[in-house]
Amino acid sequence: MLVLNVYYKTKPGKREEFYKAVAESGVAEASRQEAGNIRYEYFRAAEDSDLMLLIEHWKDQEAFDFHIQQPHFKELGRIKETYVADTDIMRFEG
Repeated sequence: MLVLNVYYKTKPGKREEFYKAVAESGVAEASRQEAGNIRYEYFRAAEDSDLMLLIEHWKDQEAFDFHIQQPHFKELGRIKETYVADTDIMRFEG
């Protein structure tokens, strides 16, 4: 299994707009529908109003490689250009 903890530091005051844009785009739902997806969930940080966490679990590297080729993954990149200042990814395999 491949696990990614993706920390999005949004531009000041843009976290809720980022979350809304992702939700309205269908990115999360499309990702959850992929055959190799086990978990795909967003969480808001309690102490930092500009921080959001995405937890992704994928069956294997092949499933993730398929995911990053999908149109909805590319759409997330476009959304991030507008709302996200920095992205930090922690990757775990097991």
